[in-house]
Amino acid sequence: MLRRPRRNRRNQAIRHLSQETHLQPHHLVQPVFLTEGNGVREEIPSLPGTYRLSLDEALAEIGQCLQMGIESFILFPKIPAHRKDKRGTFSYSPDNFYLQAATIIKGEYPQACLISDVALDPYSIDGHDGIVHSGKVLNDETLHVLQKMGVAQAEAGFDILGPSDMMDGRVEALRVALDEAGFADTGIMSYTAKYASAFYGPFRDALDSAPVEGEDIPADKKTYQMNPANRREALIEGELDTMEGADFLMVKPALHYMDVIALMKQHFELPIAAYHVSGECAMLIAACRNGWLDYEKAMPETLLSLHRAGADVIITYFAKDYAAMYQKGRLS
Repeated sequence: MLRRPRRNRRNQAIRHLSQETHLQPHHLVQPVFLTEGNGVREEIPSLPGTYRLSLDEALAEIGQCLQMGIESFILFPKIPAHRKDKRGTFSYSPDNFYLQAATIIKGEYPQACLISDVALDPYSIDGHDGIVHSGKVLNDETLHVLQKMGVAQAEAGFDILGPSDMMDGRVEALRVALDEAGFADTGIMSYTAKYASAFYGPFRDALDSAPVEGEDIPADKKTYQMNPANRREALIEGELDTMEGADFLMVKPALHYMDVIALMKQHFELPIAAYHVSGECAMLIAACRNGWLDYEKAMPETLLSLHRAGADVIITYFAKDYAAMYQKGRLS
């Protein structure tokens, strides 16, 4: 035989020479769930190993991650019920602990890249990403709130805004508002292809942000999040977000939408981000805890597969564990 592909697999050194995909900690983004208080470290039952953290605990966590090579963090707030209203006004209030925390974190760790969450669902008594009226989620009215939220987040020190709401036109609305407020350098990582997925459960548990049951409140988010059956629609969203000024395009979820990640990578020059969501991570954790899979083998393979599919950036609850293995040379 003239060609023997196995020659390039003969030992680890040769396998390293021929390896096509290399995933390093700086490709990963660590999610951080912030809550009010001090000394708070509450594990999320449906997502073992992930915690709601008060600011002091979050500062310690981010410091550890930076030492391990993780440079970027996406922050989410757990808002107390008494702070919520129909229009999410606490999202841009000077009293918002989330905004205050970002300023302190950025002051303590200026080298860290902080990514925000731009959507109404943490702040809304309805649990939706936009303003709800007469059973509908209002698109254009919501954009005005998102603009206020986005500018407040830029003022607080966030490097990149993450509009997760899926309202039409929100990237352009944010870009215009940021530029007018003097934040031309603040980036936008758009949740471009965010699907109406069944895999968000643990995340909604963490933030208590699921749609509430009630008269004239939509039962789900299918009128604004994408249909899981669709691929080509992601290209429409990607083209719009690119034209409107996005700096990153995101696919969410990640593992169950690797074909969409590859499609976006093929068609757009912007960096592609993938959100390896809570349900996807929780499934792997459960299988490993039952002894069905080996975590130290399955977890790195999962993240590597997302990078191989085309994700330049991977948001994952496994970022810290992967970085620890990478740092100790335990990734073959």
